[in-house]
Amino acid sequence: MTHVSLPDLSVAAWRRSSYSNTQGGDCVEVADGFTGVVPVRDSKDTTRPGLVVSGRAWSAFVGSLK
Repeated sequence: MTHVSLPDLSVAAWRRSSYSNTQGGDCVEVADGFTGVVPVRDSKDTTRPGLVVSGRAWSAFVGSLK
């Protein structure tokens, strides 16, 4: 089993999709600038911890939405 250290999300600059409405409801936020991973969190409750997924998994997810 490989140990993966999680990035420090306290320094993350979160952004919402350009498709989000102005109220920001029902969307996710992502943070750029983390090598090999994409932090994701719920925009409705930003106090909860984010989820960190591999860049490869994120690319596959986004590709499946197109």
